[in-house]
Parts: sequence; structure tokens; C-alpha cells
Amino acid sequence: MVDKQQLIHFDSDYLCLAHPAIVQRMAEEVLVPHTGYGCDEISEHARQRIREVCGCETALVAFLTGGTQTNAVVIDALLASYQGVLGADTAHIGMHEAGAIEAMGHKVITLPSHEGKISAETVDSYMKAFCGDESWEHCAQPGMVYITFPTEYGSVYTLSELEDLHAVCKRHRLWLYLDGARIGYGLAAAGTDVTLKDIACLCDAFYIGGTKCGAMFGEAVVIPRAGIVSHFFTQIKRHGALLAKGWSCSLQFDTLLSDDLYFKITRYGVEMGQRLKEQLVQKGYRLLQDSPTNLLFFVLDNRQLTQWKRLATFDIWEKRADGRAIVRLVTSWSTREEEIRDFVAQV
Repeated sequence: MVDKQQLIHFDSDYLCLAHPAIVQRMAEEVLVPHTGYGCDEISEHARQRIREVCGCETALVAFLTGGTQTNAVVIDALLASYQGVLGADTAHIGMHEAGAIEAMGHKVITLPSHEGKISAETVDSYMKAFCGDESWEHCAQPGMVYITFPTEYGSVYTLSELEDLHAVCKRHRLWLYLDGARIGYGLAAAGTDVTLKDIACLCDAFYIGGTKCGAMFGEAVVIPRAGIVSHFFTQIKRHGALLAKGWSCSLQFDTLLSDDLYFKITRYGVEMGQRLKEQLVQKGYRLLQDSPTNLLFFVLDNRQLTQWKRLATFDIWEKRADGRAIVRLVTSWSTREEEIRDFVAQV
């Protein structure tokens, strides 16, 4: 049996507990009493930091504990009971969230994607066909477009693509919601022309991921135009998502957004991913598609897969009929240079 303690771990970007700065900050607050439910000074300070980095001084900011919970709460809060959400056929809400969105009564309507991205043209075509269907009232009415940044395949939307999606959503009266579980890694991608302020300007709602970007847990929801959703605090409570010790979540964002730490560590995670990618490609391994982020996908034959499994843990994303496998490697803020060196040297 392989000793997992000796393996190199490329499963995901939330494998380590938290960045040491967060652990230290939490230790300092262990015996300090704080008002509950996010109604404390730390939470308000963290909200203000987020408003500043997003360029939205009046934005609604709320802290939740995890991505699936956040998606379920935000989507349910923005949609009418009879509405569904459009997303890529690879969308996380449609594949890896155990029907959480459907459990709220909102159908996930999947659209064809390219490298994990959906286009404004695809959304426009779907909406025109939907509105032109004489029996449209028998169907779940689209009320939102859901995207991720980066996508499930590590690709990132360009500013032009986001602007086009924003425009088509306005045309068809759809909310545009961006899942930012890995937003720090997306913003750090080489060549990206998208900023956090662009996202805040073009999206009706999004969240800044903490769990996968150095926090122990937590996601920060940002709704730039606070008035588009009513009673959001109550909606969070109704979903069982209101954290009594809310300061324990907001404190992490307050720490991550101090001295640019959030962006420094996610930039480092991307640098580790690109280094790993380049060295594996140099050794002859084949990419499924290129990725400028910390998510890497390789095509392996059975011999290669067996060899890699002896050295590291990672996700098998897809098994093909010809016996080959698509595997996903993920680097993060906690990946060590020597781990990459040792892995590459042995494969």
C-alpha cells in the first residue's frame, strides 16, 4: 500500500488548513469576544476592504462558508421560484454540487461550451429560441447566466467576452453571476486583461473565493448594486447559512486583503502551476488544453497513469474509451517548489 504521507498532493487547492498569517490572526482572537452573525467591527472592516478593492463603495458584502452553499443562496435569492439558470455544460453547479441548485427549485440549463467557457452568442441563440417557442410557459424560464472565473478547465474569460456576456444578459433581462471560488488564480493568470473592478462593473453578483485561496474556509459574496436583492441577510438565515461566529470568516478576508496577501499567494500558486506545466510538457507529456492558471489537464496512457499514481495524488477527470485518462493537477498557494522538482524528476 502506498503511504499517502509520502505522496505529492495535486488534488486541489484547499488541502492545507490556511495561510499561516490567518492562523496567527485567529490565535490572537481566541479569547476576544465578538458580536455574532457578522455584526462586528472585524466584519465591517473586511467588508470595507472588499468594497475598496472592487471599486464599489455601496456594494452589499456577505460572508458564507463554502462555494456550494454560496451558489445555492445567491442563485435562490436572485431568481424567482419558477426561474432557472443558464451555465456551461461543464459548470460546477450542474456537475459537482449534488443537485443543490435544483433542490432550491431552480433548473440548471446547460449550454455548449468551449474550453469551459460559454459565449454571448450561445446565450443569445438560446434565449431567442426560448422566447420563440410557443410553449415557453411550460418550461423553466431562464433568469440568470452562471459563469466561473477561471472555468472548470482553467481557462479565463477575456474582458471583451465578459462585456459581451454583460450586454446579452441586459438585452434578455438575465442576471450575470460569477462563481469566484478560484478568482484569485484567474486574476493572476498570465495575459489576463480582467481586473476585480471589471468583474464588479460587469456582473450583478460574484464571490471572492477564500477556501481555495488561502483561507481556512469562507467565500465573500459581492453584490455591487445592493438594491437588486432584498433581505439578503434573512435569505442567508433561511438557508441555514448564517454563521453565528461570523467574525471567524470575515477575519480571514480582512487578513488576506492586508498588504496584497491574497493576490501575492494566488499569483504564486499560478507560477507553480505554470512551472509544473512547462516542465511536464518538456518531458513529452500531452496537455488536454492549455491553461494559464493553476489548473492543469494532461492526457495519460495506462502506463503513465500507473507511474504518476505511485508518486502523487490527483483527480482523474475523465476515462476515455481508448484506455487513456484525463487527469487534473492543481497547484496552490501552499505548493512547494521542491514538490514540483521531485515529481518532474521521477515521471
